[in-house]
Amino acid sequence: MQLRDALDDYKRNTGHDTRFPGERRTVTGRFSGGEGRLVHVAADGELRDFGYPLTGRTGLVRSRLGLAVGDEVTWLDEVATEQRYVGDTTLIETVHETDHATVTRRDATLGDAHLTRAMLDVGDDGHANVDPDDLSLVVYARFAPDGRDDRVGQLRYDDAVEVYHADEHDFLASATGFTDLRGQLPATFPELLDDAPTDLPRARDGDRYEEERLSGEVIADVPFEGGAATVATLLTDRAETTREAARDRLDGLFADLDDPDALAAAAGETTPSVPESAPARESVVADLRVLSLLSAESGLRIAGPDFDPFYATSGGYGYTWFRDDAEISTFTLGADDRLGLGLDDWHARSAEMYVATQRPDGSWPHRVWPRNGALAPGWANARIEDGPDVDYQADQTGSVIAYLAQARAAGVDVEGLDETLVAALAGLDETLEADGRPVVCQNAWEDSAGRFAHTTATFLEAYSELALHGEGLDATDLGPDADPDTAALSDDLAAHARDQATRVYDALDDLWVPERGCYAVRETPEGAIDDRLDSSTLSLASAHRSFDALGGDGDEGEGGDGNGAVDAERLDRLVSHVETVVDGLAHESDEISGQIRYEGDGWRRADQHSEKVWTVSTAWGANACAELAVLLADRDDPRAGEMAERARGLLAHVSPGGTLCEPTSYLPEQFFDDGTPDSATPLGWPHAIRLATVALLDAELPQFADRVAADD
Repeated sequence: MQLRDALDDYKRNTGHDTRFPGERRTVTGRFSGGEGRLVHVAADGELRDFGYPLTGRTGLVRSRLGLAVGDEVTWLDEVATEQRYVGDTTLIETVHETDHATVTRRDATLGDAHLTRAMLDVGDDGHANVDPDDLSLVVYARFAPDGRDDRVGQLRYDDAVEVYHADEHDFLASATGFTDLRGQLPATFPELLDDAPTDLPRARDGDRYEEERLSGEVIADVPFEGGAATVATLLTDRAETTREAARDRLDGLFADLDDPDALAAAAGETTPSVPESAPARESVVADLRVLSLLSAESGLRIAGPDFDPFYATSGGYGYTWFRDDAEISTFTLGADDRLGLGLDDWHARSAEMYVATQRPDGSWPHRVWPRNGALAPGWANARIEDGPDVDYQADQTGSVIAYLAQARAAGVDVEGLDETLVAALAGLDETLEADGRPVVCQNAWEDSAGRFAHTTATFLEAYSELALHGEGLDATDLGPDADPDTAALSDDLAAHARDQATRVYDALDDLWVPERGCYAVRETPEGAIDDRLDSSTLSLASAHRSFDALGGDGDEGEGGDGNGAVDAERLDRLVSHVETVVDGLAHESDEISGQIRYEGDGWRRADQHSEKVWTVSTAWGANACAELAVLLADRDDPRAGEMAERARGLLAHVSPGGTLCEPTSYLPEQFFDDGTPDSATPLGWPHAIRLATVALLDAELPQFADRVAADD
């Protein structure tokens, strides 16, 4: 998104009830891609690239497609339109109904290329009588190579145009050539200063000869042949791809994918295949599609498409957070184990990147670019700046440790994994206070500081998973150059991790609020207890399941109940906590049902007086109830059935057909009470939680499925 686009959107949406001006929204439309370029096909058909964080290339920032009869152009974004995914793929079909013809488009993003194939139907269904040979496809495209909309040039060929600044070279090509091709300059200063937005493209200006070549904007007329026209865009780096190689690749794409079936087959290779027998298959397909779309070739993921690159109302979303990413990795690892999804490559690449991006002190930075793990803009890098840990998110390190320990146990074998876990354990110890709870730091939502229950939960889970799966880890293997704190660890690191897990488990009592029957969200930096309900504290459920697997001492009430490490009193408190949080954060309007993020959440409310519903909080509630149901079922506790019902009820809100799942199959981050989706869409975190919860309920709680169905 360029500043010109942000200003244009600001003019169009200032004062809107549920739109924040200056953004490029993706709450409607669908994405195509997979481990590379990410292209949004808006509900009206406009194409935009969102893949810069994944590839380092900006590509298309604006586009329009039209149907021309002579000099008359019908822009397809101004007519009735329907859109869908084709099967399980990332191929998008968009049908535009014009007066002259029905235009059926199929869009697919394949690596660094995007193809749009448009097919005409000029039957008798109300279409004006017109010769198909008189119709042409009009393509308006604006590129921003190297993120620039100034100092850009064009090179013209018979069937392609190349737009370039320095390193990035972007191509627009047609399988049937161009009958006309022209350029135009971006919005001028007077247009930018005008109160009214600017409609593009403009008519040709014969007095501005330089606009034909010195801009990223092109308008092309593309002829139909046999009722079809195919155009492609290709994003390249001059150091990696020669001009000749780029044009050869485009020719090859046109030759190999010149029919709808071939295009669908190619798009189907960008996402994992899902067994026909998978439970809630539509949901599983959608989740794996989204996680594929948000992934770089490295395996790291953006949190969501960056709708706010100028930070007008947020801190941006097109980065990798190690909290989100590691939890997504953990959720997919568990789902793969239960459903047999064949995601071994995903697990290995995640582990490799966590090893590669670890800092010398054993921690991980706030945010990185997913394409290469390089440090990205952020505000919680205290450990890089040698500042106090207040501006550090310790839960990120806990989440990465939990994943790496589980991945190690699952057979993921990458170089440096053991050394990374040893260093991470030392880093975790360094941020654990003498009372057994983490230091004052930033929270999961990145909007306050304190000693949080959520951070404590990630420490409990990290230590527990290391205790369970850390056999053979030895600090002495690191050699004489190891950090002194790391080298000082005991030789039996699994036993050390178990001791630390027990310390954290015991310390959680400090956050228990008997008056509310729940754990406090935090102890403030000043030492006060903040007893608000917060959905992040639902992470205590999975953390206790990990701790429980360590086993009890058989003395009920003193560290165990004869089955696991979680004692009876703690189990009662955990049940009370989950029920209190889920009930207390429940929010319902005429249009939606789900969970708010926390009591008093005022972010992105606009004119709404109450807190907004979040999909990640709702999915988290479902997962926490499912995790707790398994813990209870292991003890033959009759409360397991009720907790499983809660899990399935919350899951329904974020499942296809639920009020928080869009017809696109996407889970936006938030919803207004009137049902309007908002913020990053799709957001990877709730999709991963939904995937894991479906798998958990199917594999470990099938005995309660009939009971829930009967109640429904």
